[in-house]
Amino acid sequence: MNKKHALCTLCLLGAASFAHSANYTLWINGRNPGGTPGNYSDFRYWGPDSVPAGVNKKAVNWDGRSSIASQSGRVRDALDCFCTGNNWCYIASYSAGDLLLGYTLANYGGSQRQPRNATPNAAGVCGASGASPQAGWNIKWVRVASGAAGGSEIADAGAWTTSEPLVQDLKVGTARAMYNHNATRNIWFYMYAGARGTAYSFLLPGQDDEVVAYHSSGAAAGSGGRSLCNPGDWLCDDLRLGTAANQGGSTKWSYHSVELRDDGEDYNHYGDGNWAGIIGVVRAAMATTAN
Repeated sequence: MNKKHALCTLCLLGAASFAHSANYTLWINGRNPGGTPGNYSDFRYWGPDSVPAGVNKKAVNWDGRSSIASQSGRVRDALDCFCTGNNWCYIASYSAGDLLLGYTLANYGGSQRQPRNATPNAAGVCGASGASPQAGWNIKWVRVASGAAGGSEIADAGAWTTSEPLVQDLKVGTARAMYNHNATRNIWFYMYAGARGTAYSFLLPGQDDEVVAYHSSGAAAGSGGRSLCNPGDWLCDDLRLGTAANQGGSTKWSYHSVELRDDGEDYNHYGDGNWAGIIGVVRAAMATTAN
């Protein structure tokens, strides 16, 4: 083979490699069951599949009731499938899905992963691509709707079924001690905090969306929850935007930034199977930025 032919061969190989790269948008659900685990096309938990929600969107379905440790494998399967080799991912997580993703990155984000071919079987596991193993996953960033990585006082109060393993994990002290929340593998988490709380607000400190208080949805660090509010509320300290320390001095976990603080108290916790509430805000952001 002469040099000209060799160069052409290399060009074709490079083009083939580029052609097989893709970006994906993964959606990780919160508490309660919805879509079928392992079926990345089942968006029943969220809303109509026809609604734009990011490039090549995939539903990372898990059962929404088992322990975080037992369900982490579902997330790892999805990340291996779509976020290895030449492929990259944008991620949207919701409520307990934030706790699940954070746990997975902190405990497995530095492990050796075998790149996969983005073609899942019925169990949600993809075949090997043939590429060399890599450390962790290719994740551009994460957007979080009402993140519950800091737990919820509703779980502490027993307002949910206390025999449910996930409810035990969602207790404030348990969630905050479960893993190192600063260990995101340098991946940014952009937080969207809703404040239209009603029924359970008396259980939750500061501003809340009826299920999760600002201390969790706003990524405030520390071993316990604290009372954080919108500006103008004299009863508690302000949750501040971006990475800035909150009024009163509480800080945020590393690589966490508050993108939306619900000053108008417009968004509650619930998606209602139709991309509603705070989920709808994140969906709109994914549709315009995850491409």
